[in-house]
Amino acid sequence: MMFVKHLESYIFVNDLTKNFSNPKSQVMNKSELIDAIASEAKLTKADSKKALDAFLKATASTLQKGDRVALVGFGSFGTAKRSARTGRNPQTGKPIDIGAKNVVKFKAGADLLAKVQ
Repeated sequence: MMFVKHLESYIFVNDLTKNFSNPKSQVMNKSELIDAIASEAKLTKADSKKALDAFLKATASTLQKGDRVALVGFGSFGTAKRSARTGRNPQTGKPIDIGAKNVVKFKAGADLLAKVQ
């Protein structure tokens, strides 16, 4: 993986991105990810969609329970509690109360970090 500078925009270059409908796109959407999985794993698009949906469902279910999902080399998904705080309405400047909530966090693994560098 590498980034190539082209006309002041960065284009992500990778074997998995060859299936992008827009080669200058910097965001891979779900259908493009399904296409990439199908191509890389030599699966049908339907099987790739089922696998991706199962991964997303299992990850969400695990995070809802407050547990972590750790994929060695790729990274870890976890949750953290964000406490209540006072923010400001950007249009009026008036203070507003923002309630406490749980948020999803992702920490990249060493292998993923090395591939992105």
